[in-house]
Amino acid sequence: MKQGTRAVLTIATGKWMYMNMAIALARSFLWWHRDSDIEFYIATDIEDPLPRDMDRVKVLRFRPGELGKGFSMKLKLDELAPAAQTLFIDADCLCVGPLDSVFGRFAGRAVSVVGGNITDGEWFGDVATTRAHFGLAEMPKFNGGVYYIEPGDKASAVYARARALEQRYDELGLVRLRNCPNEELLVAISMALEGCSGIDDDGSIHGELFASPLLHHVDVLRGKARLSNPPPPDPAHRPGYPVREIAPVIVHFLGDFTTKWQYRGEERVLRLVSLRGLPAGVARAWVNLVYRYPAMLLDRLRSALRPAYRRLFGTREVRWEERF
Repeated sequence: MKQGTRAVLTIATGKWMYMNMAIALARSFLWWHRDSDIEFYIATDIEDPLPRDMDRVKVLRFRPGELGKGFSMKLKLDELAPAAQTLFIDADCLCVGPLDSVFGRFAGRAVSVVGGNITDGEWFGDVATTRAHFGLAEMPKFNGGVYYIEPGDKASAVYARARALEQRYDELGLVRLRNCPNEELLVAISMALEGCSGIDDDGSIHGELFASPLLHHVDVLRGKARLSNPPPPDPAHRPGYPVREIAPVIVHFLGDFTTKWQYRGEERVLRLVSLRGLPAGVARAWVNLVYRYPAMLLDRLRSALRPAYRRLFGTREVRWEERF
């Protein structure tokens, strides 16, 4: 399978909501890589054809359920990686710039992530207990929205360990995410045991809206994104994450952020430019007029009225959504 030198890979299985995200990610990638040798792959068990503007996108097709369920699919990246240098990006991300420098920073690492090392605290389980069990001085901590893989013996060893550890997930005292084993912990342990490490998280590669919950600005076509984790006592402050402002080249709209107007506005602009052939400025102006500005106004109105609503009617139970 290892055909090219560099490739971006994403996974979209089961529901078309994931394929729609993968298509938006592909469109953002293609915008910034029109003359690049970096290839884009979607691994999927969805049989429907892609839109006509996806002719440069390569599809790895699997039978329904063949890739597994939940986060376990990402424990097969060593087998799925289609190029000598493969960058996996979660489908709920958008590229806001070229990725050449990202490949350059990761080059030479069998398996890597964006993040530093930790020795204690809680990360889907007690970190110190996990380290002690495996005899580790430290282990990497990261968000699994981005993985880098150079297929070979070392990468295979990391992922073989991770797949074996998945069978012992509950026994190891690791906490599930959405009732599934979280692949991040398994890959982190395996990377540490195999001597693999991440690269420093300086905010320039991957920015995710859990650690940096304020999305001040995003414009995929102009290559602009600005996120921050404000300092306390700001109610938006995310404890345990750096207080900083970042401008990443990959913006990760994890969780329900893909339902917000910021993501959906960019998705609409990308569709009009890539599929309909509209000039970027025209597409942006149209989406601003018919969707983005009305949605932004409604969002602000809801925020302003929410305290009064809660005083009158109380809070509603959060509806849980099956994501897999």
